[in-house]
Amino acid sequence: MSVAIVGAALFLMSSLPAGAQAQAAGAAAAADPEVVRWAFISAAVAAGLSTLAAGYAVAVVGSAAVGTLAEKPELLGRVLILVGLAEGIAIYGLIVAILILNRA
Repeated sequence: MSVAIVGAALFLMSSLPAGAQAQAAGAAAAADPEVVRWAFISAAVAAGLSTLAAGYAVAVVGSAAVGTLAEKPELLGRVLILVGLAEGIAIYGLIVAILILNRA
């Protein structure tokens, strides 16, 4: 328990200076409207393309999963994990978009 408290304290103490530096860099970049415009465009592209890729991946993996489950229903757990990994592509794109917007 005490190791977790010490770890949390070290994390908080090390992240505070980085947050102050990020705010200073963000304030300088936010002054330029061209930077903000391109940040919104790049965030939209990151989220949109990753969502399209995730949709394609789920379609391919899902159709193979249905075929597999028709033959071997005991593989349901493994199939669900593979479909979840395909859906993770969209989540990664959303995280990248959020990180881009936090920099603008």
